Amino acid sequence: MDQSPGSGNDVSRWKWIGMGFFGAAGIALIAALVMLLTNGLPEPTVSREEDVAADPAAETDRQADLQARQQVVREVVSTLDRETLIGNSPTRGAADAEVVLFEFSDFQCPYCARGTEEVDRFLAEHEEDVLFVYKHLPLIRIHPEAVPAAKAAWAAGQQGQFWPYHDALFSNQERLGDTLYVELAETLGLDQEQFERDRNSPEAEAAIARDLALADELQINSTPTFIMGDILIPGAVPAEFFAEALERIQTYNEAQSSAQ
Repeated sequence: MDQSPGSGNDVSRWKWIGMGFFGAAGIALIAALVMLLTNGLPEPTVSREEDVAADPAAETDRQADLQARQQVVREVVSTLDRETLIGNSPTRGAADAEVVLFEFSDFQCPYCARGTEEVDRFLAEHEEDVLFVYKHLPLIRIHPEAVPAAKAAWAAGQQGQFWPYHDALFSNQERLGDTLYVELAETLGLDQEQFERDRNSPEAEAAIARDLALADELQINSTPTFIMGDILIPGAVPAEFFAEALERIQTYNEAQSSAQ
């Protein structure tokens, strides 16, 4: 689903959502909420598959790192408009929603599979309130099938089947490989010649490269990582956390609208 360019007012409003509420104190609050709701989940430096030592010093460093990363996200989001950030990425939900939820994900990452379940639970209740955007972040060094799977999903998207293919990849994560990619394309009734052409095309490479470049600019290097508005949400957090963040953004937005 392509996004139409918004007016200047739309862009400004979207950038503003969350930014006033999540200032210095807000960043600390969101960090605390993330720590509370992701208690027990690993917080690695390069993927959600590597554990870190659970000691007070590590936890302090973890919170400081999260706050620093949050600041980077806010700065980048403030310089890019909505259309640029979304690009031609696959989307779900309300196209005109004020709040946008981005996910940077890897089809071979088991924590991304968990994250997908939580996103589905959240969207089941809030699909009219949020535009959900999928960004590819294949962790190439540790996941050899991440890029091939991303290309296959992109190719399915060229025939309007990204989301069914996305779901099937995560449901068959232990079988990732060329045989599965072709099998899923057949199951979904895709044109096989077009599918093969698209998944091996320079356009597929370029689409993934654009997402990787955005992740690099945002200093995101672990999966899954989410951004709601300009709020960084690392890890496979529960659906309730997304709902809480959304409610806070909406409440702040309504208060500001009433004050004008």
